[in-house]
Amino acid sequence: MIFENSLFFGVFISLISYEIGLLIKRKWKFAVFNPLLISIILVIVFLKVFNIDYDKYNDGAKYISYFLTPATVCLAVPLYQRINILKSNAKAIILGITSGVLSSMGSVLGLSVLFGLTHQQYVTLLPKSITTAIGMGVSEELGGIVTITVAVIIITGVIGNILAEPVCKLFRITEPVAVGICIGSSSHAVGTARAFEIGELEGAMSSLSIAVSGIITVAGASVFAVLY
Repeated sequence: MIFENSLFFGVFISLISYEIGLLIKRKWKFAVFNPLLISIILVIVFLKVFNIDYDKYNDGAKYISYFLTPATVCLAVPLYQRINILKSNAKAIILGITSGVLSSMGSVLGLSVLFGLTHQQYVTLLPKSITTAIGMGVSEELGGIVTITVAVIIITGVIGNILAEPVCKLFRITEPVAVGICIGSSSHAVGTARAFEIGELEGAMSSLSIAVSGIITVAGASVFAVLY
């Protein structure tokens, strides 16, 4: 292709794919039409159809990931605007986030035992519910396969984004703080995008959950790693 060797070829393809995902989501408004999921599928199809090497695509697309950490930090803004709610519900919030993290790592432990995964595969999956910026470091430190960890984190986020609202409705979770904590502690930034669509308070609490879940997971993953 003419533009294949361009420095920003990967960025262009990624952004166009995501924009198509947004257009589809706006038109049909079904949760399954997640823009991130659609963009991933479109990029894979594009690379396959035109027989483009992944490394060539990633040479440009990798620049998008530089914005990941700053974007995550910016989620603190709505949280600061709701600081009074945080202070008045501090105990419940911390306990809720801790429960979410323990449930996540506990489920990985249980399923690893059930399906007979290796230790390396097990620690690769442990940080599945935290943001990529933190999860990559946790996986690497524990001896996991970082590239698979990234894929698992993205899949977890997309599933959380799609199922967050239906699950909350199913279990009749209506309190905004609880909804935000549920989403943020289970599906990090991708889920938080959905939380902001539900409500500003839900999004703020989900943003808090991303940061706290990351910290707890960094400490807890080393403990869980020796359990299997």
